[in-house]
Amino acid sequence: MLTLLADQRALLKVTARGLTDAQSRTRSTVSGLTIGGLIKHLARGEREHAATIRERDENAEFDMNAAVDAYALNEGETLADWLDEYDRAAADYDRVIAEVESLDDLIPQPTAPWQPEREWWSVRKMALHLLRETAHHCGHADIIREALDGQSTMSAISGDMDWGDGLGE
Repeated sequence: MLTLLADQRALLKVTARGLTDAQSRTRSTVSGLTIGGLIKHLARGEREHAATIRERDENAEFDMNAAVDAYALNEGETLADWLDEYDRAAADYDRVIAEVESLDDLIPQPTAPWQPEREWWSVRKMALHLLRETAHHCGHADIIREALDGQSTMSAISGDMDWGDGLGE
């Protein structure tokens, strides 16, 4: 599971390769999503998931105020800083997962407007949720990058290999 998550993290970082801060803040589709914002969101998500597992707080509530700029790479924030934070958060998350007694341990989830009743998820479900979330946003980032400058993740990792029939697009 962590190997697949590491693969998705690496693919996400490929979408940011060579971007300036301005490019990482650029909306290239009708969506408000940007590559910098997605990396910031996922870095925070890794931190939040690790804290939820560590703390196991049965009274936790999702912080809606913190979510206001969750997808925005704000002035004064840099892509490089958030990529570094993403790496640190990922390493911490992986340590937390490695240290749990069992992937079947049940963890209380923060309540939120969309989830007003307390739910208990296994560590396994939480890790799979993070994997799905990361893969989901990798797709967003790939489309955003392709619209920015034509680079697809597949072409970036294959050294701009000529795919002939467009399979690498």
